[in-house]
Amino acid sequence: MADSTTVDSNQPITTADGTPLKVSLARALRKEKMKSLALIAPLFVFISLTFLIPIADMLWRGIEDPIVSSYLPKTVVELKKWDATTNELPGENVFEAMALDIKAGAADRLITRVGKRLNYELPGMNSLFRKSQRRVPKLEEVDSYKEAMIKVDKKWGQVETWQLIKTFSPTLTSGYFWAALDLQVTPAGDVELQDEKKRIYLQLFWRTLYLSGFITLMTLILGYPIAYLLATLPLKTGNVLLMLVLLPFWTSLLVRTTSWIALLQREGVINDILVGLNLIDAENRLTMIHNATGTVVAMTHILLPFMILPLYSVMKTIPKSYMRAAVSLGAHPFNAFFKVYAPNTVPGIGAGGILVFIISIGYYITPALVGGTSGTFISNFIAYHVSVSLNWGLAAALGIILLGLVLVLYILYDRIVGIDNMKLG
Repeated sequence: MADSTTVDSNQPITTADGTPLKVSLARALRKEKMKSLALIAPLFVFISLTFLIPIADMLWRGIEDPIVSSYLPKTVVELKKWDATTNELPGENVFEAMALDIKAGAADRLITRVGKRLNYELPGMNSLFRKSQRRVPKLEEVDSYKEAMIKVDKKWGQVETWQLIKTFSPTLTSGYFWAALDLQVTPAGDVELQDEKKRIYLQLFWRTLYLSGFITLMTLILGYPIAYLLATLPLKTGNVLLMLVLLPFWTSLLVRTTSWIALLQREGVINDILVGLNLIDAENRLTMIHNATGTVVAMTHILLPFMILPLYSVMKTIPKSYMRAAVSLGAHPFNAFFKVYAPNTVPGIGAGGILVFIISIGYYITPALVGGTSGTFISNFIAYHVSVSLNWGLAAALGIILLGLVLVLYILYDRIVGIDNMKLG
């Protein structure tokens, strides 16, 4: 006879309340996931609001260009029927549509926004639309809008004007990116190099990368010995030195930058000392401010702690016995340092290098104050287009290209060094 207490293997295992164990485990796992999601939700919202959404908005503004199509709707429709590759002016219908659009936008003075946008591409368009805004609404029952518009301004009789308007009629454009690369879209729709006097952005990108790399190298040269001292000195002495390293963080960035202006200017402290020591003549004072030298010096000082701290955190974890063992085995202290100690600090060098390089690329306050014309970065021109010229499309395009360069350099670093080798301690 079978034992009555034997459990049927086909019967599902249940909990005390009769719920199948599998269902109960899935429910508990779901609750844990919901708790985890609730904990990270504030961080995700914060990152979305402060990072993802602004970058997405920047990407969109780099290709969005609705001004012409918004304020010249009738003209845009009629220009689609006109062949811009010819050297002939558009027909009467296009001139009439332009006159109607100008009359519609003249009341609220919105039509000048078109002139301001097109003036980025062809100087003189802003004055053309301002003049037309005043005179075109006075046109009443004219026999020919073409003749009347050309009488208002001769530029309406130039094919390039209409080619330019048609080129920038679409709501999406690549013109901002071409401009950010020192290229331009001609009124005929071709892409060509800007005039030599207007080619500034490629030079600025190169200067930004070059000076940022040089600043990173200078912080490494100056910061490595300091980090080594911090890691090897007795605890009490090391803490005092660490406080001195952190001291600049408690001082305003503006104060630190303007202090360098007082030190580096031609009548500043450093030049006075050099003249007093008869190292230079009073007439041949050094020019160390409002140029690339001023930018490098000031930014190296400001960003030095960002190199020292990662190096220090890595060096602190390296056992001191490594060096003693190498020396005891016959290695010269110099060789022991470079063959045993220094390779172990590579993760700190990588972390500090990336941190300083990326921060320096985006700096614009210090270069604006001490950089002059030869020490400014591309970020200064991005800030200019955002706050002064209000050319947000070009600012967005410059920012996107700068972001792309940083990502490319990051990928190269990962391929050459390996991002896994970057540590903060």
